[in-house]
Amino acid sequence: MLPELPPLPALTRAEAELIDRYLEVVDLLGRVNPARPGDTYRSLRAAQALVGKAVALRDALTVMHRRGETELHAETLARALRVLDGERRTARVTLPPRTGR
Repeated sequence: MLPELPPLPALTRAEAELIDRYLEVVDLLGRVNPARPGDTYRSLRAAQALVGKAVALRDALTVMHRRGETELHAETLARALRVLDGERRTARVTLPPRTGR
């Protein structure tokens, strides 16, 4: 049995949309990361998809701003990201640890 994940914190619909769109962008950036193994075609496809996902992320933030949600509640949003495996997913965007040297 898999361990039970903690529940997502209470989010507005706009915050949930922001988290979802952010993670989509992060996943694509991880696939494009030139410091990670892979082929150029996979990276190209991810970069092409990134354009649309970045627009969706911008739109999610625009909705929040227009609705008067002018502050990002970082602690709550970070908890949501952790529940949604954000630590592993964002780690793909960074440089991998050095090997050898």
